[in-house]
Amino acid sequence: MSRTGTIVAVVGSASDEVLDSLDGVDGIEALSLRDAEPALATRRIAAATRPWIVHDADPLEHVAAAWVELFEERSTLGTLELEVQQALEHFAGGTALMPDYYIVLEPEEASDTWRHWWCGALGHRAPRRILPSRAPDSPRDRAIRQLLRALPASRPWPEPASWLPGLPFEIPDRVGLRDRVEED
Repeated sequence: MSRTGTIVAVVGSASDEVLDSLDGVDGIEALSLRDAEPALATRRIAAATRPWIVHDADPLEHVAAAWVELFEERSTLGTLELEVQQALEHFAGGTALMPDYYIVLEPEEASDTWRHWWCGALGHRAPRRILPSRAPDSPRDRAIRQLLRALPASRPWPEPASWLPGLPFEIPDRVGLRDRVEED
């Protein structure tokens, strides 16, 4: 499946406001796909032709929820493993696309475990591809547009199959620490 633009997923309770603030802006295709079936959302994203495709369909939504619930002791390891398996099948089958960037709205207002998901378990894979942002104050708010104009260059996301199966070992408050080199 070929892609022509930079794909940005917006996550957070104000994602509708972000998409509304981008509607009609030259070069941006704002797609409200949150409740769409994954294959349909992927086809709509892949068919977009503008330089920026901004949407609210997180391909890791169920994986993230299962990871958070596991570490909040509200779910089991088996649930997370099942969600990871299904996500990998979607990526392998072309019915899911990893966005180039995530804009995480108001991460400081999220629970600790959700912050650890965005900034740790997921953010550890490509830290400059997780962009915290405040939610728009109004439909004319330009903060997200300015963020899109200044997307940081960084290494791309690794293939999901190389890291998703290891998520049960990405413990909140500890993720990424074992990979750090102590300086003298």
